[in-house]
Amino acid sequence: MKLIQTFLAGATILLSMAANADVKLEDNTLIKGKWNLYAEAIARHKEQVELFGVWDFRDNGVLNTVTSDRYGRTKNLEINLTYKVENGVLKKQKTPGRSKMESCKAVELDEDNMILKCTFVHLFFKR
Repeated sequence: MKLIQTFLAGATILLSMAANADVKLEDNTLIKGKWNLYAEAIARHKEQVELFGVWDFRDNGVLNTVTSDRYGRTKNLEINLTYKVENGVLKKQKTPGRSKMESCKAVELDEDNMILKCTFVHLFFKR
């Protein structure tokens, strides 16, 4: 009986670790293309704030972002940032014209959905 309990406890730990594992990016093939940014949150399972934006990951290392103000104060803001995939993590330029990069881990990624965990925010995308 004790052996079965030990086995079940070990299996539970392994499954919980696998459920929280980040997606390791080998290159930009999985993220390349247009993604609709629809929400952000402080943590993955916290309340989400609605956003309106499109991120286009291009082949040449350029991330084209087009965002709209959700309150309608401005029309669209379009910015080109540089990005690269390094050591399984997406590194994107933090501010246009500056060299500082922000690291974002892919927490969830499939052909239709992506969740990026950046420095202080989780970003939620759909194709």
